[in-house]
Amino acid sequence: MNNNERTIDVLQELNQFVNDRIEGYKHAAEITKDPAHQSYYKDLMNQSRQFSSEINSTISQMGGNTQTNTTAKGKLYRGWMDVKNTVAGNDEEEVIKSNITGEEWAQKAYNDALDHRAELPQNVVQMVEKQKQASLATCERLRQMEKSAD
Repeated sequence: MNNNERTIDVLQELNQFVNDRIEGYKHAAEITKDPAHQSYYKDLMNQSRQFSSEINSTISQMGGNTQTNTTAKGKLYRGWMDVKNTVAGNDEEEVIKSNITGEEWAQKAYNDALDHRAELPQNVVQMVEKQKQASLATCERLRQMEKSAD
């Protein structure tokens, strides 16, 4: 496998997690009862769409197929979140906790991609690191929201 193929593989896998992030925040925006949270989740959904677009654009430039799928794990998680939120009555704190878990998954996906740093072009490493930093900031803000929801 050459470095281009490796980069495409890494980015296609990462983008599945970014697509999970889009779906997760879309779902959170639909079930939250807090207008400020809803607005924030919509912003994160748009940020995630931008990330996915950047990744797909890079994949295309390298001759790969763009990735629009989500992960099987993400689909299962959202199904579980639906059941849990139905039982909990869409409790705000549960929604926030679910989003924190989703962001932690995203962090793992970014770290997995960066494990291949030596094989990836510098511009790809920079894009992945920039997105990872945004995800870290989101995680921090969600933890603050969780504290104030107590």
